[in-house]
Amino acid sequence: MEKLKNYIYGEWVEGSGNGVPLYNAVTGEQVAVSDTEGLNFEQALDYGRTVGYKNLSSMTFYDRGEMLKKVALYLLERKKKYYELSYKTGATHVDSWVDIEGGFGTFFTYSGLAKRMLPNTPFWVDGDTQKISANGTFLGTHILTPSEGVSVQINAYNFPVWGMLEKLSTSLLAGVPSIVKPSPFGSYLTNAVFQDMIESGVLPEGAIQLVCGEPGNILDYIKDGDSVLFTGSAHTGRKLKSLPSIAGNAVRFNMEADSLNCSILGLEAKPGTPEFDLFIKEVRNEMTTKAGQKCTAIRRIIVPEHLMGDVQSALSKALDQTKIGNPLSRETKMGSLVGRQQYEEVVRKVNILKTETELVYDGKHELVDADYEKGAFMSPKLFLNDKPFEKNISHDVEAFGPVSTLMPYKDAEEAAALAKRGKGSLVGSIISHDENFIAETSWKMASQHGRIFVLNRDNAKESTGHGSPLPTLMHGGPGRAGGGEEMGGLSGLHFFLQKTAIQGSPDVLKAITKIYQQGAEKKFSDKHPFQKYFEEVEVGDSLETAGRTVTDADIVNFSNVSWDHFYAHTDATSLTGTIFDKTVAHGYFILSAAAGLFVSGKKGPVIANYGLEECSFFKPVYAGDTITVYLTAKEKINRGVKGRNIPSGVVKWLVEVVNQRDEIVCVATILTLVAKQSPFIDLNVKNVQKILNGLTETTPSQWGKMSPQQMIEHLEQGVLVSLGEPEAEKCYTPEENIEKYQDSLYNHRAMPKEFIAPFLPQDGSLPAPIHKNLDAAKQSFIDNLKRFVIYYKENPQAEHMNFVFGKLNKEMWELMHKKHFTHHFEQFGLI
Repeated sequence: MEKLKNYIYGEWVEGSGNGVPLYNAVTGEQVAVSDTEGLNFEQALDYGRTVGYKNLSSMTFYDRGEMLKKVALYLLERKKKYYELSYKTGATHVDSWVDIEGGFGTFFTYSGLAKRMLPNTPFWVDGDTQKISANGTFLGTHILTPSEGVSVQINAYNFPVWGMLEKLSTSLLAGVPSIVKPSPFGSYLTNAVFQDMIESGVLPEGAIQLVCGEPGNILDYIKDGDSVLFTGSAHTGRKLKSLPSIAGNAVRFNMEADSLNCSILGLEAKPGTPEFDLFIKEVRNEMTTKAGQKCTAIRRIIVPEHLMGDVQSALSKALDQTKIGNPLSRETKMGSLVGRQQYEEVVRKVNILKTETELVYDGKHELVDADYEKGAFMSPKLFLNDKPFEKNISHDVEAFGPVSTLMPYKDAEEAAALAKRGKGSLVGSIISHDENFIAETSWKMASQHGRIFVLNRDNAKESTGHGSPLPTLMHGGPGRAGGGEEMGGLSGLHFFLQKTAIQGSPDVLKAITKIYQQGAEKKFSDKHPFQKYFEEVEVGDSLETAGRTVTDADIVNFSNVSWDHFYAHTDATSLTGTIFDKTVAHGYFILSAAAGLFVSGKKGPVIANYGLEECSFFKPVYAGDTITVYLTAKEKINRGVKGRNIPSGVVKWLVEVVNQRDEIVCVATILTLVAKQSPFIDLNVKNVQKILNGLTETTPSQWGKMSPQQMIEHLEQGVLVSLGEPEAEKCYTPEENIEKYQDSLYNHRAMPKEFIAPFLPQDGSLPAPIHKNLDAAKQSFIDNLKRFVIYYKENPQAEHMNFVFGKLNKEMWELMHKKHFTHHFEQFGLI
């Protein structure tokens, strides 16, 4: 039987003991053995703290975000084999989708957040700069850096993939190395995904390690700066939290425990309403998805007392219709528990619940292609607690399977009170169309819940469901639920980051944070900042504009153009008792006039105004005042772009507007999209001709079979095809891939060196020479390149077919030629 290997200190290591046998939850057959005996956990932790920390913490947040995306794409291509393993854990296809692709989706989400919102630096500036001196020479701010330690992540058995990836998404993005410790049950699935993460080659050495089996004494070696994340029972979590190595050191501890989550049906949601039907469907889904083995499953069903009979009847019918059995069967809607051990534990808890509450539904389902004796199957079970304020067992005991309890309430006050008797839950839901009931109940129960999910006819089509944690929202809860927080968008990174206050002069803060601070030294040059590519812009690059004197006509004209006829701009007789001496220029006119002063009219790398982040007006500007603008590059944000967008970054510019007395009248931060410098040659004819001067008959090719002349004639044929001479008869790329190929023209990735042109002979032979020699070929190529430039000036809407990229317009042909020329000029070492 295969023994699962562990991945520690950069190598795959097999345990030296007998290990724990792992079984197929459906058939009872043994699948693998997990074994951690003999592993050197102390060495593993040290390896993470040293090698892993050095490699990850030196990367920028932006690059770590790109890393997550690459890993997720690599795993997504291999998802079929994960599903095959997931079925053995008892999960249906839908269960597996939530676990497997939900995990990948978390990586994708955090990658997107990083590339949109995090800096291209190894640290992250948190919050605004604080002015802590009268004259602004002493400032303060905060930075976040990766906590200097290793993160040990102990996961539960119910989500072998998502459970691992949702924790890694934040720890890896924060720059903290991690050791993953999955539950042994289902760990063969975790192991398979982890193997591919390592095989991808994307993650730096030491970034992640895997302990696939019992945890042994790994937590004995936890030190200051390390962190422990635990998902599992509240009882086990409290024991871990009290360990001397954790409680006695500066170790960050996060617990996400099971909880007695509830769902409340609104008072008005009687049978026949959309909300009643949604409620029955939601409760059934949460009882049967993953066979009820979800920390977010509905355990307490809180129903208006006058609707108890209706709900019990409708829910029983819905559960009757749920097909249980082999996950490989298309009929199956609910699989098995993860194993016999978990089955016995659920039976034990069910028997405890029976001591105080009535079992009113115990499904007698016939299994689909499965056997109760061999697999860990359990039918759904519904209890009734008729006195939920007296009988506390429903609020204390959780059967971690397809088990839930009905209980009545009278009004919103009672509904909220029952919800809170769970003593802390991950999620509570309210299904109602009465906004007053929803509002009153939700804020009263919020203190004991990590998430409140409201469902009704208005959001049902797009709702993700009661039991689905989302990467952009916090997952966790108070009290019994563990008191922890995971995910929650970028706030989920804070657990792994050290927050440090930074104090100093404006120039010092600029040097540390890479963000310009008011009062810091400005850098002036003859080149207009808007004429610089993203890579060329440096924080502190500045421009001082000419002055502009504001006139009465400016104020009147702006009122007419904007329709802003506020009295302070138009009626001098209404200014008594105001802060104004006479009619004042509009604030947005000042900002617009400032833009008119600092923009560069000449086309350059600045693509567009991306937004206005903040704007404040400090002093009024009257007719006769003269304004001058200081424009300064404040911050650069790398930006991932996809599709048919020009590769670019965002530059934040500090705009300071002063009057003739050098008083600041307006301060704003504007954002511009700035193009990145293309690595491909420009189609400037003189530039191309200059490059070709270095090409001779003897210039060697660095790859491929082409001679210098064949290369030039190949490029010339490409130019002629872009002119429709001749029109390419067909595109060889499948229709479903055309859009992706055309999008690739816009990015800055080079063409592959070994690409086999589909229109060339299959035997690899090359066309016979067209021109008498290389010089003649060069001249003909340059002549046709000149024709290309003129042709698309005269015919800007023209489109012609390309053999690989399909029908291309002017912009696409230019991009294609830039990449294509660069590709072949590099082939002969010309650039």
